Amino acid sequence: MKWRRIGLWGVLGLAVLVGLVYAFQPQPVPVDFAVVADGELVVSIDEEAETRVRDVFVLSAPVTGRLRRIESEVGDQVSAGVTVVAQIEPVDPSFLDVRSETQARAAVQAAESALALARAELDEAVAESEFASAELRRAEQLIRSKTIAQRALDDARRLFKTRSAAVTTARAAIAMRQFELAEASARLVSPTETQDLHGDCACITITAPVSGQILRRLHESEVVVQAGEPLIEIGDPQSLEIVADLLSSDAVKVETGMPVIIDDWGGNGALAGEVRRIEPFGFTKVSALGIEEQRVNVIIDIKDPPERWRRLGHGYRVEARIVLWRGTDVLKVPLTSLFRDGGAWMLFVEQEGRAQPRQVVLGQSNGLEAQIVQGVRADERVVLHPSARVVEGVRLRPRD
Repeated sequence: MKWRRIGLWGVLGLAVLVGLVYAFQPQPVPVDFAVVADGELVVSIDEEAETRVRDVFVLSAPVTGRLRRIESEVGDQVSAGVTVVAQIEPVDPSFLDVRSETQARAAVQAAESALALARAELDEAVAESEFASAELRRAEQLIRSKTIAQRALDDARRLFKTRSAAVTTARAAIAMRQFELAEASARLVSPTETQDLHGDCACITITAPVSGQILRRLHESEVVVQAGEPLIEIGDPQSLEIVADLLSSDAVKVETGMPVIIDDWGGNGALAGEVRRIEPFGFTKVSALGIEEQRVNVIIDIKDPPERWRRLGHGYRVEARIVLWRGTDVLKVPLTSLFRDGGAWMLFVEQEGRAQPRQVVLGQSNGLEAQIVQGVRADERVVLHPSARVVEGVRLRPRD
């Protein structure tokens, strides 16, 4: 019994010892691996952009008036100087309040009284003119018999001319008073009296200044517009360009003529573009996080034939990648495999199943991958996202 008891406890002790050894033995760290390989590396500035028609013509109202309903639809073709796109007619008079209406009626009555006065003055002037004409005839008869002096005849002639001019003045005064009465009466015209005139008046016709398509109608239904108010935008959708607003710190890296890769435009494959202009004027833009940023517009031309991107239109969203540097046979690793050790770049290389730290020299980087100039060779495996458990000499195993 004694030896049995010793054997049982010995077996249990051995089992515990084996368990403790296994528990405290270092286990391989599960990690993700990436293989160092040669390939293409593109360093670019990526930014959302939008398309726009290169030359957009905005038609504005030349005068204040009532804009008739614009029958043309967005996308309709227009011809320069031929297609009528809008018509403007005079606006209706406004309603008068009680005071204004009373003043307008008083002005009409005053104009009627002034007209009656002018007619009375005309009658007086005509009577004086007839009397002066009779006096002139008598003076001419008496001068032949030398009954009166020559001065009396001259006075009769002067009086006749003066009275005749007074008749002309009185007639002109009547015409003026009639116009004043018409003006005063016009102030009493109500908007309800002009409704029947709609459609019969001579309207101002606005024709398309260029050939193209209607891009946008700023007014569709009939409305009163002010002089200079925009009505329609016209352009040629086949003449597109792309504008991308870059951070000013990125814009200084861009030069005209740089190639551009246009992605996420909705079609198959990427489009080729080229930087045409970097605008010299920056502007402030508030980001989605409420941060003020200085932005600069970069204008890009599409180099592919229009048949590939004919479905694009004005104001469409695209992704522009301005290529700063491009390499074909570049030794590269994922950027997530790199970490800093002081001022040097490091990564972990797998050697015989264990982690080996390696200092590397970087070249170009695009935010996802980095060029390795010195430190690793092709086909070596490096650790992605090395954690604090990955140290020199630790055993590694691929993550499940």
